Amino acid sequence: YMGVHYPELRSTDQMSINRNINKKRKFVADGVFYAELNDFLRRELAEDGYSGLEVRVTPQRTEIIIRATRTKEVLGEKGQRIRELTSVVQKRFNFPESGVELYAERVQNRGLSAIAQAESLRYKLMGGLAVRRACYGVLRFVMDNSAKGCEIIVSGKLRAQRAKSMKFKDGYMIKSGHPAQMFVDTATRHVYLRQGVLGIKVSIMLPYDPSGKTGPSVPQPDHVIIPNPKD
Repeated sequence: YMGVHYPELRSTDQMSINRNINKKRKFVADGVFYAELNDFLRRELAEDGYSGLEVRVTPQRTEIIIRATRTKEVLGEKGQRIRELTSVVQKRFNFPESGVELYAERVQNRGLSAIAQAESLRYKLMGGLAVRRACYGVLRFVMDNSAKGCEIIVSGKLRAQRAKSMKFKDGYMIKSGHPAQMFVDTATRHVYLRQGVLGIKVSIMLPYDPSGKTGPSVPQPDHVIIPNPKD
């Protein structure tokens, strides 16, 4: 997968500095670059609580910030692992020497990260824990970390031969409109068990946070504040 060669598959902001490229091509190439990098890091750092990445492009180099719950393991002993990852990314996407830099950043609150919770649930189920018990454990942990609501859907062959879907929910959850895109963090994972594949979907409704650290800094549109009457 990492061996396939796409000549224009690196963050194209640097390429557009050197030469003018088609805007449509630029956005497609950026999207494919992000998707492949995200997929590679998700497989590689699954056990270290990988929770997404951010790509920042400067004229000198491209900076990739890896968000994870266990940054110590991502860095490795004396930073060896992150250097290995940097080397793989550099060779794969044809970056020049010291043209790409990887950093690890700790997730502030893993209870509000859908990716971290989906991975946590995945490892619980692979370890043989009962589905209901594992889901309620994750649900309680998320709600204890000041989430507004949480929903977990597990589907597949749960115990019996017939596939079915189980839904666990708590708190408040919105499903439609623009606020659903802003306030709901969603992650999907697959669990490969002996009897077949289970699908996991974790949705977490983030709280409103004016500072923008633990949730969106914009309040919900239906949130009404009634001020006290003036004397």
